[in-house]
Amino acid sequence: MKIVKYVLSICLVALVVYSCEQDDDNTDFVDSIEAPANISANVVVTQDNTGLVTITPLGEGVANYVIGFGDGSDDSNSIQPGNSVTHIYNEGTYEATITANGLNGLSTVVTQQIVVSFQAPENLVVTIENDASVSKQVNVTATADFALSYEVDFGDPNNTVIMSNIDQITSFIYDEAGTYTITVTAFSAAIETATYTEEFVVTEILAPLAAAPNPPSRDAGDVVSIFSDAYTDVTLTELPTVWSSTNFNATTVNGDNVWLLSNLDFLGMVTNYDTGEDLSAMEMMHIDYWVPAGATNGLSVKIVNTVDGGEAEESLGATVSGSWQSIDLDMSVFDDGNLSNKTKITQLLIDSDGVSDIVYIDNFYFYRASTTGPGFDDGLLTNGDFENGSEAWIIGVDDNNPAPVVTNGGNTYYSVDVTSAGQPFAVNVSQKLEIIQDQTYTLTFDAWSDVNRSIIAGIGLSGGDFANTSETVNITTNVTNYTLTLTASGFGAMDARVLFDLGAEIGMVNIDNVSLNVSTNNLLNNGDFENGSESWIIGVDDNNPAPVVTVGGNTYYSVDVTSAGQPFAVNVSQKLEITQGQTYTLTFDAWSDVNRSIIAGIGLSGGDFANTSETVNITTTVTNYTLTLSATGFGAPDARVLFDLGAEVGMVNIDNVILTLD
Repeated sequence: MKIVKYVLSICLVALVVYSCEQDDDNTDFVDSIEAPANISANVVVTQDNTGLVTITPLGEGVANYVIGFGDGSDDSNSIQPGNSVTHIYNEGTYEATITANGLNGLSTVVTQQIVVSFQAPENLVVTIENDASVSKQVNVTATADFALSYEVDFGDPNNTVIMSNIDQITSFIYDEAGTYTITVTAFSAAIETATYTEEFVVTEILAPLAAAPNPPSRDAGDVVSIFSDAYTDVTLTELPTVWSSTNFNATTVNGDNVWLLSNLDFLGMVTNYDTGEDLSAMEMMHIDYWVPAGATNGLSVKIVNTVDGGEAEESLGATVSGSWQSIDLDMSVFDDGNLSNKTKITQLLIDSDGVSDIVYIDNFYFYRASTTGPGFDDGLLTNGDFENGSEAWIIGVDDNNPAPVVTNGGNTYYSVDVTSAGQPFAVNVSQKLEIIQDQTYTLTFDAWSDVNRSIIAGIGLSGGDFANTSETVNITTNVTNYTLTLTASGFGAMDARVLFDLGAEIGMVNIDNVSLNVSTNNLLNNGDFENGSESWIIGVDDNNPAPVVTVGGNTYYSVDVTSAGQPFAVNVSQKLEITQGQTYTLTFDAWSDVNRSIIAGIGLSGGDFANTSETVNITTTVTNYTLTLSATGFGAPDARVLFDLGAEVGMVNIDNVILTLD
């Protein structure tokens, strides 16, 4: 007997049940519910030349549906989620409407074309592909003249058949890789059908598609690295040891060096047998691993002191497959074994509780909290935080004229008082460095003054025609972080420079924490809103563009929250692919007419709406914020960047949103 499944994505509204101590009549929570989203319908026609069509509406946050059939007949009665309605059409093409009603009276209306033809489907074209990112998932699309729907018999042991609208993607994940007979049948209102059959090889993804997350910057004394591109590794005198039970291969993933272990029972490695490696000051052990989807073998790490005797082994926890897993273990967990001390570690082993077919390993190291503080990352610059005084910073382009700095409250920064307005470059601070022609850079810095005034910041040449790319920045009496994206269009040199031209207006100028980095590509579209609402939506509704305003030639997102409620009740999002297990950096400018908080993050646009987010306190000053966000346990091609704004009243303005993959 065949198991027939319809592609339904019905999200029922979950109502919060309050305890008996709450007011049973309190329905304020209803006001925060968003309008129904992701509305469509699954349409199936009966193949008997009668024109009988079954319509199953789909959506999220829906209390009931009403179908307008588009043929002049009366609309349907109210349809509860999960139910269907039938209707008899004459032959023709119709624009049906699906009205989805929410609990709080908000409705969403979409139009869907229904083609009823008593002619058998013709010109059936089928595409069958292995999914590029989901192991053993097959995606099928089918098109055919006169067809309204199609079904796919995936040929698996459970005889799974899925029915979909013509032109839609139908996906299925097999339990095992292998060759399967896939049959696609296209249906119109005619009795006759069109069929396509293919012997298709379903593949399993046996290697990570992306590199492991990059480790953070650490001082050399705070880390003992066994294997990582980020740090200097200790010398391993044996890798693998002759007594290892695994196939070992040093390879790369997206340019990142990794270990590939196949048929892993245990991998042994030796630091040195004379004195071993001193791990006694290290507080944590880190390792990244990747195993294929469906793998369940448990992994562990063993450290051994053969000088004094003793060893201890610790599990990496429940195995998570199909994505990079970053594991951090407190070194105290190794105290439970018979390891006498950690000052002379000579052997390390990566174990499996059974033979693991495929295991990728990266970033295997031991570390402790910084003993010198987090430090400042000035990127391509030297002494970007001025803590070494004027080092590398000069006035203009004169290498022998150091820039003025002051120290206040233990913090050192550049400071100059412009007492007479003139040419912008008449008062200047620069640092020379190599700028590559046509490369794009990100310049960030803190700046403030004793008055509201403007400065010019950018990159450019230190001689010749002094070609540059720069922007005017309006600074205030508040210490504010600014981010500029600058392209060295048509210029570049070994002795180019970062520049700040300050002479056009009077007033004190203070600059600190200057960083210059080669820009990574923004994963978002229209992050500066200069194309209006393009790609930005309210909630997860693709047909509901986010509100924007244009002030002084600058366009940005803007909304006035007049009633506090659920954070997600006022939301702006942009959908994009988020990869499970990856770490992202989100930067944006935000400000308000009051001091208030917002929520920013990344997450899913459906299902359980899993996300990683942070609360950000914004003020009346335009401020740049940076968040580091890991997609832990979730990922999807239609995930999103999200800003939830509804918890507090007050205007929220957002601009210059950048999402990059770490």
